[in-house]
Amino acid sequence: MEQREKVVSTASDEDEAASVVTPPRWTWERALPWAMALVFAGLYTTISVTRFEQLQPASFDLGIFEQAIRHYAHFEAPIVDLEGAGHNFLGDHWNPAIMVFAPFYRLFPGPQTLLVGQAVAIALAVVPITRAGMLHLGRWSGIAVGLAFGMSYGIQAAVEFDVHEVCLAVPLLAFALEAYLAGRWKVVAACAAPLVLVKEDLGLTVAVLGVVLVLLGARRWGLGLAAFGLAAFAVTMKVLIPFFNAEGGASKSFKQASQSVAGTSLVHRIYDLPIDVATSVPKATTVLLLLGVTAFLATQSPLLLLVLPTLGWRFLSVNENFWGQSFHYDLVLMPIVFAALIDGVRRARRDSWRPLRWYARAAPALALLVGVALCTRYPLGGLVNPATYQPSPRAPAAERILSKVPDGATIETDLGLIAKLTSRTRVFFAGGAAPVVPQFALIAHWDEKQAYEPVKWAESMHPGKTYVLVYAENGYTLLRRTN
Repeated sequence: MEQREKVVSTASDEDEAASVVTPPRWTWERALPWAMALVFAGLYTTISVTRFEQLQPASFDLGIFEQAIRHYAHFEAPIVDLEGAGHNFLGDHWNPAIMVFAPFYRLFPGPQTLLVGQAVAIALAVVPITRAGMLHLGRWSGIAVGLAFGMSYGIQAAVEFDVHEVCLAVPLLAFALEAYLAGRWKVVAACAAPLVLVKEDLGLTVAVLGVVLVLLGARRWGLGLAAFGLAAFAVTMKVLIPFFNAEGGASKSFKQASQSVAGTSLVHRIYDLPIDVATSVPKATTVLLLLGVTAFLATQSPLLLLVLPTLGWRFLSVNENFWGQSFHYDLVLMPIVFAALIDGVRRARRDSWRPLRWYARAAPALALLVGVALCTRYPLGGLVNPATYQPSPRAPAAERILSKVPDGATIETDLGLIAKLTSRTRVFFAGGAAPVVPQFALIAHWDEKQAYEPVKWAESMHPGKTYVLVYAENGYTLLRRTN
């Protein structure tokens, strides 16, 4: 008995306890990550669908993706009229992976299908992150990391902001990095390779993952993955996107990243990027928040290198929206930094410096506390507020005016009700329909100068055509073309 106590004591010693972790053996331990994912899927769905029903679109991105997926669902090219009549979406971003939504959309046509699909895809990533945490850090530490990941600010900001293709990258990255932490290189490659079909820049992320594998000693798999990622990125940017782009150009994001600023070349901007990040409040805040949600222990893992391609093109861009923490831009970074947290804690617990070992033991709980604190600023916190579920006061007027637009019609509209129309009509953004002359014009947000002359506004968009007022209520105005 005394000998057994010594063995237990040795296994729980500060120097070794963190590195001796028993894999989940009980049924509930295996089922728990899936149960957590199911709960988060419900929470994410509630956030996004509630916003949609309250007529709170953040942009016209939901309508854009619905138009593309609607065409895929009918075995057609992903034409997105919201970006210009006949515009092929693959000319903007290389994201054929969104075709996975098409069968579901064919069965349940409507924007809610995409919102639910995004919620499920993101929540699925909770499973590998939680499993990896439980395996390498212990049961309760792993659960804490899984919860912190599920409520991370990057995920909450994304589910509050329409639908985007990068939601599909989240589970792929999470499963790939779970395999990385377990040393299963074949699974790493199998999960990471499809990322090149999600968005054009992710080929660089795949390449960096290959470099990390090389640094770890898995040279064959690492070199293969790095070469594949770079080749996919080059082919996508130089061949595929220009082929589908009517102007033969690159993706919008990389156009903005490669633009010269005040006569400064791209090479010079890359050289100056570290100083630029340090002196830019939104950029520096993004970096600090990415590290802060992991209690800064992600810095102990080489996996943190995977954030560099995404942060690089964002911080080089002239579009300031890319620099901060809003919208969906940090979503793809969440599985990376939390996998790096698991790896960082694992490494720190074996470090020779005792204070670092002590801190590493507390890091999962600290990460969870940070996640809970951030919920007060992000939409998960709002789910406990009854006002979150109150219908929009404009909803009845919106339904009445939408009922006057027949299925299959062509319509030009502004931001307000785009996603309420894209499942059953051909929709153009206001002022961007040419050369098509839509049958209807629906404006949801008038300023004071426009409010009294909607007909003149519509006719100014299409000289020589005549429009008449069909219906107006509560700020919504519907016009119909008569010739």
